Amino acid sequence: MAEQTESTTIAAMDKLYEFDREPVSDDRLQPGRYFAGAYAGEHTAGTEFVIGASFVMWGASVMDVLGGLVIGNALAVLTWTFICAPIAVHTRLTLYWYLRKIAGPAVTTIYNVVNAVLFCILAGAMITVSASAVRIPLNALTPLDVPPSTGWLPDNIWFVITTIIVGAVVVTVAILGFKSLAKFASVCSPWMFLMFIAGGVATLPFLAGHSTQVENIASWGDFLAVSHELIWTGVPAEGEGLGFWHVTAFAWICNLAMHGGLSDMALLRYAKSHWYGLYSAFGMYLGHYLAWICAGIMGAMAALALQTPLIELDAGEVAWQAVGTAGILAVVIAGWTTSNPTLYRAGLAFQAITPGWPRWKVTLVVGAVTTLIACSPFVFTRLLDFVGLYGLILVPVGAIVFTEHWIFPLIGFQRYWVSRKELVFSWPALTSWALGLVAAYLLPLHLFFLFVPVSVITAVLYIVFAAMAGARDTDLPPETVEKPRQFSGAPTPPKTIFGGHDPLWWGAGAIALVCLIVSLVIPIWVFFGGLELYNERFALMRIWLPLFAIIYFVTGTYWAVKRQKPEEEQS
Repeated sequence: MAEQTESTTIAAMDKLYEFDREPVSDDRLQPGRYFAGAYAGEHTAGTEFVIGASFVMWGASVMDVLGGLVIGNALAVLTWTFICAPIAVHTRLTLYWYLRKIAGPAVTTIYNVVNAVLFCILAGAMITVSASAVRIPLNALTPLDVPPSTGWLPDNIWFVITTIIVGAVVVTVAILGFKSLAKFASVCSPWMFLMFIAGGVATLPFLAGHSTQVENIASWGDFLAVSHELIWTGVPAEGEGLGFWHVTAFAWICNLAMHGGLSDMALLRYAKSHWYGLYSAFGMYLGHYLAWICAGIMGAMAALALQTPLIELDAGEVAWQAVGTAGILAVVIAGWTTSNPTLYRAGLAFQAITPGWPRWKVTLVVGAVTTLIACSPFVFTRLLDFVGLYGLILVPVGAIVFTEHWIFPLIGFQRYWVSRKELVFSWPALTSWALGLVAAYLLPLHLFFLFVPVSVITAVLYIVFAAMAGARDTDLPPETVEKPRQFSGAPTPPKTIFGGHDPLWWGAGAIALVCLIVSLVIPIWVFFGGLELYNERFALMRIWLPLFAIIYFVTGTYWAVKRQKPEEEQS
């Protein structure tokens, strides 16, 4: 009986087909709301607490942050829309599988291993951030005393156990595939974003109370005065400060591997048009603009409240000081929604080099490794350096793929010449990639500015080397066109009332919406109470927000699960 149950479970898991090695079929393309939810959820993450606070520690000024993030995030959205999405929509393949046609199995294997390891580390950082938040209620409800983990290695067994539990949840959701990720993010992302807004808005009276220039924030000028004095002061906590163009470049390269490095082909291959790349703006301007700004405000508040340097506080502590229990929940969920798609990509990368394994099994193994990595806090204490490095390591491959896909046909070179020659190894691709990284090491530029010259150098080198290796040959075998697997749809069930939904579904959606509105109104109410009513209203906010959060997630989850009309459920 046990063996039969296990066999049935494995068979069900194998049905979680995600077009791992062939193009996505037209009947499985997803509507725009899935991409809006996925991007908003992934990029409104627990790590935003880390990055937003880092601008404060870097010594960036107010205008550096407010202006630099506008430009940098716009450049990131344009890169998704005009670099990554067009190739994803044209091929309907993951980068990990498409690269085989361009660079051959050997180089693809090297890339996929490097890529998957880097994504495991990144996903591990998200899990670590979530675990840092869990430790606070754990300390409050038990005799345990789990300290903040901000060193290189774990120093508390309970932190390790907490991390493993959080990791298990993340791996489970990642195994369920793209559609489950998008549904999960679509429920979480609106509420998470409001928690960043809540923390940023509700803590401003506290900061005003510590300002020597204003008593209350009653105008934009008052906000700027408090920001200059207590938040983005222009004075770094240590070392050399970073300015406007550093902030701009960081916003652009923060997800360089995903857009310039083309890893988000894994998600955008489901898009109906390359214009769906614009949905990344939901992630950039909700997560990488407003959330970063609010995180900086919360970080400054937490440092003042605890009289502790911000560099010694983890994301959980910052969220707890700013929003209370709701902040802890926000950090945990935000870490999940970011690590899920990252782990999903890592699973796809390893799956491309383990053809005998289904994706769910690969993701399970990769998730276990990622969770072990997450037990070491270095993965988020050095997050900014890692974000720059992992993007820089992967972006030359994106330049190679872009060059072959779009530039080769324009200059008379043969696209997919490696696979058409049936070569196992492409020395032009590997050499261009390696020399691009050497150039990155030798160029006297800040890490944040290296990706543009490195991409150009890699592309030029690849054109030269490919020409030497036979990319201009005109007598190659014709291209092989991969056709997607076709699925037979189930019969269309009859519609029910309310356009395919029952009144309970509509009621759940209405309640969830009200909870979101109330969760926004409460911190605004705290803000307008000023310093005089701050303590009383702030204490009430810490009680009310978690209650409305529970109601929201119960009703919002029901609404999302039942959202599809019956005639759509066949897909």
